[in-house]
Amino acid sequence: MIKKRCCATHGNILILLLVLTSMLVMIALGAFALVSSQSRLAAQQADKQITFEIAEAGVEYYRWHLAHVPDDFISDIGEHEYKNALGEVIGSYTIDVVPPAPGSTIVIIQSTGWTTNHPLLKRTISAQLGIPSFATYAVIANDFMRFGAGTEIFGPIHSNDGIRFDGVAHNVVSSAKETFTDPDTHHVEDGVYTTESNESTVFLAGKEFPVPAADFNGITADLASLKTKANTGGIYLPSSGADGYHIVLKTDNTVDITKVTSQATCRYRIWFLWHALSDEMWSIQNESAFTYQSGSSLHVTIPENGIIFAEDDVWVDGQINGSKITIVAAEEPLVSGSANIIVNNDLLYTSYDGSDVIGLIAQNDFHIGFYSADTFRIDAAIIAQKGRVGRPYYGVVNSSTWSPAGCNAYVHRDTVTIWGSLATNHRYGFAYTDGTGYQTRNLNFDSELTFGPPPSFPTTDQYSILSWEEL
Repeated sequence: MIKKRCCATHGNILILLLVLTSMLVMIALGAFALVSSQSRLAAQQADKQITFEIAEAGVEYYRWHLAHVPDDFISDIGEHEYKNALGEVIGSYTIDVVPPAPGSTIVIIQSTGWTTNHPLLKRTISAQLGIPSFATYAVIANDFMRFGAGTEIFGPIHSNDGIRFDGVAHNVVSSAKETFTDPDTHHVEDGVYTTESNESTVFLAGKEFPVPAADFNGITADLASLKTKANTGGIYLPSSGADGYHIVLKTDNTVDITKVTSQATCRYRIWFLWHALSDEMWSIQNESAFTYQSGSSLHVTIPENGIIFAEDDVWVDGQINGSKITIVAAEEPLVSGSANIIVNNDLLYTSYDGSDVIGLIAQNDFHIGFYSADTFRIDAAIIAQKGRVGRPYYGVVNSSTWSPAGCNAYVHRDTVTIWGSLATNHRYGFAYTDGTGYQTRNLNFDSELTFGPPPSFPTTDQYSILSWEEL
């Protein structure tokens, strides 16, 4: 009986040990499974992050591509390998590109990335990129600019020289200069400054200086490109053999083009001698149609690429409806030519939602001439590459005899309104301290131009990311 109790006790202990061992094994297996699960989860999270970084790399790669060939939206799309710092391939990404719509610079890049270890785990990023143009600024200049008290501007302002701003700027005011000598006061000032006591009421969005300069000389390369595009798919006008061309834009997507055969004059008499008020009237007296491509130069359809290039001075006016157009006045040699653009009457959009766009690029000056409308409006992005945007000085002369009679009234004008942007090499202006010129000047920035400039308008920077999202 005693031996039986002893054997029973040993059996119970053995069973207990087996139960405890089983429990320990189960706990160990559970712990191992938990650790393995956590490890797999961590690995998956790491792969998920790496996959996202690979997709981002695809966007950055194509941004680099566009920095070198900004008009190429076909090459380098598709699948690419992604390597780590050791040069090992750890994943891939595919790139799909939606090119800019006509008249826009916004391109959409979609990049999908995955790792070699988990090729089914994919992440996709869609990014919008845009490249700013000279039309990005309300005013951009290669010269000193001064904005007086009472001036209110809503778009960005930039100068490669200094800026004195005493009005109200609703956007950033920037200069390429850290300091400069104000030519009006001969004092050394910050690149952007005001004489107003409370600066915060002047620069509502702040000021920045020094910043990189805008390249006005680089526009010459843009002129060469625009000339090529006009020859291959636009309207190209050689030297007129006269005073230039007059282009009238029309709402039926056509233009009338005539040759300016003579310009108007304004003369005054002192004693028995007649004198010209100015040698630069920039006003049409006579004009005539001509043969263009075996047909009439009237009712010419605006080309699909929207580019008209004239190797002569150009007068422009009229109205568009649903058109996007860039008009260039530039003559060879492009680096030293001096063609001008003149607007003396209304140049208008029908819609102000970005569907109507006009660009005017003058190799030299952009003029408002002598016989200009008393009150008129210009809807356009304007560039005067080597000259200035403005009205020439037509001074007051004390004479009672004028030819044509009363032409001296055009010395004083009422109101000019510009809706768009101004880019000028030299200091711009439409009025003078003696009261001549336009008494009221309204400059309104067209924000639609920021990333929807006129066709093939000169740019000022590289592509930058406007927005991105994970799909």
